[in-house]
Amino acid sequence: MKEHFRRNAQQYRLLALLAILLAVMGFLAPGKFLTVRNFKNMGFQMAEFGILAIGMSVVIMTGGINLSIVNSAMLASIIASYVMKTLYNGGAGMAEVPCILIGIVLTFAVAALCGAFNGFFVAYVGVLPILVTLGSQTVFDGIALNITRGSSVSGFPKLFQRIGAGTLGQVPYTVLIYLAVIVVSYLMVERSRWGISVYMVGGNEKATRFSGIDTKKTLMGVYIFSAVLSGAAGILMTSRYNSARADYGSSYTMQAVAATVLGGTSINGGSGHVLGTVIAVAIIQVVSSGFNILKINRNFTDIATGLILVGVLAVNHFVGLEKKTKRK
Repeated sequence: MKEHFRRNAQQYRLLALLAILLAVMGFLAPGKFLTVRNFKNMGFQMAEFGILAIGMSVVIMTGGINLSIVNSAMLASIIASYVMKTLYNGGAGMAEVPCILIGIVLTFAVAALCGAFNGFFVAYVGVLPILVTLGSQTVFDGIALNITRGSSVSGFPKLFQRIGAGTLGQVPYTVLIYLAVIVVSYLMVERSRWGISVYMVGGNEKATRFSGIDTKKTLMGVYIFSAVLSGAAGILMTSRYNSARADYGSSYTMQAVAATVLGGTSINGGSGHVLGTVIAVAIIQVVSSGFNILKINRNFTDIATGLILVGVLAVNHFVGLEKKTKRK
């Protein structure tokens, strides 16, 4: 039991922080924050943000970063949106269900190609991830803007909007999709041979390569996996807004990095947990939602998130120092 708490101490500290924030927000906004309506609203936004953050965390576990995660999501969504719009043709064309299925499959396919683009240059060419994804961020955004001419794409089947705005009872479909992504990501990253290779590459790529693991293939898989998750987030965003636009979700990139680091994933790679990222996403969402209800300037949300991030990292630092002292 002690070993379990020691290994998961970071996650328990984050859970405690989340509980404190929920209590504080509930106290400051009685009858508004701790309500079914508010939690439902939080669920719609948290799902797309959380999926992107998980995709980011897997890349960071390898010591890399994916600055184009949102751009690949929106490029895939825009291309799929145009196809759906054309096939549906305002109700005069293809039926809703097959049209939506084609759009979803196309979104994942384009997103996977974007991930393969990043993965190829990182894994096989050897360019630094930050440079590759910074460049692809511009490329994907430029393609999306050229396709849309800066405007949004709409005119989808009405049924498509239910994915991002519908509910099962009081639970949004987006939350159910998010939970499914969490389970699949957890099993792939922390309970599979591929996941072990991801951690090993992040810890020491050279040693991992000498141990017989195809590190290039692992890295390629990581960037494709991250992009596929971004495609899922893109579907939720497009459905929720009932349109696709190049600049949707633009703030999520840095928030995803913040949630990943706050969740305990080392920016140097080799460590981290999917559940830690999930809890960190919930913390950021609680702060954002609480400030919105309290009508606090949105800029202060970023300040508060930054302070929480610095505070948690400082606590982790001193806990690590204490452990090293005890070992001596």
